[in-house]
Amino acid sequence: MNRGAVEAAPTISPPWRLAVFVLATAVGVLGLRLIHSFVSGFIPVGARPSVFMVILAGGLLIGHAWTFRLVEPRGWAYVGLGREALQPRLLGAGALAGAAAIAIPAGVLLALGWLRVAPTDPGSASGAAAAAMALLLPASLWEELFVRGFAFAILRERWGSVKALLATSTAFGALHVLNAGATLLSVSVVTLAGIFLGLVLVRTGSLYAAWAAHLSWNVVLVVGLHASVSGVELPAPGYRVIDAGPDWATGGPWGPEGGLFAAAGLVAAVWIIYRRPLRRTEPD
Repeated sequence: MNRGAVEAAPTISPPWRLAVFVLATAVGVLGLRLIHSFVSGFIPVGARPSVFMVILAGGLLIGHAWTFRLVEPRGWAYVGLGREALQPRLLGAGALAGAAAIAIPAGVLLALGWLRVAPTDPGSASGAAAAAMALLLPASLWEELFVRGFAFAILRERWGSVKALLATSTAFGALHVLNAGATLLSVSVVTLAGIFLGLVLVRTGSLYAAWAAHLSWNVVLVVGLHASVSGVELPAPGYRVIDAGPDWATGGPWGPEGGLFAAAGLVAAVWIIYRRPLRRTEPD
């Protein structure tokens, strides 16, 4: 940990700081929901899922901001959202890691014929991609802020990186238990994805990089393959990549990220990232 961070360390214990964060986030989400209630009639039905994700992400940003103002003087850098963390090379590395971790297993499944491309009704590919991005951007942001933001930083300070990774990754998997088509295998793979994303954060010191990895993983699935992501199907004009093999390999209705091939891609990515040196500005 750098000297400036030590000098600015708060005197309030981690559990109390976490309690402040939870309360501030709840107030932020409720406030945005109240505003939303006044304008919801003007929001198109198709845009409502994206707006809901924006509310969650916005509430978490408000929660972080108020926590930093009240009890955590180290501010955005404490959670990997400082200026230093917003470097193109870190974002690019995160995006490349996230894309490769799912694109390579999906490519192997396509080559084996266990995934196949099926034609669908024609439509606007650019429009579908824009709509998907409007959902995926805030959805991946709120999940990163919720799981690997202030809560991860507090647990890491209290327990160390390994225990914090395990705890938050388990929570990340639990977030997806109620998704359509969830199985023990698919949730286990999502938990492994949480370890991968957490390791991106630990190794780069950048939550932006973890967000980029998360987003690029989803973009490969939804925009590139037109496949399901965590059991959710989005509009897929022109074609859709569908399951044509055993569910244990392809993920079945959950999508390619729920099978053992995706798990193998994540294990490989975790191993490669783990072997890279820790950034000097990050605590052990």
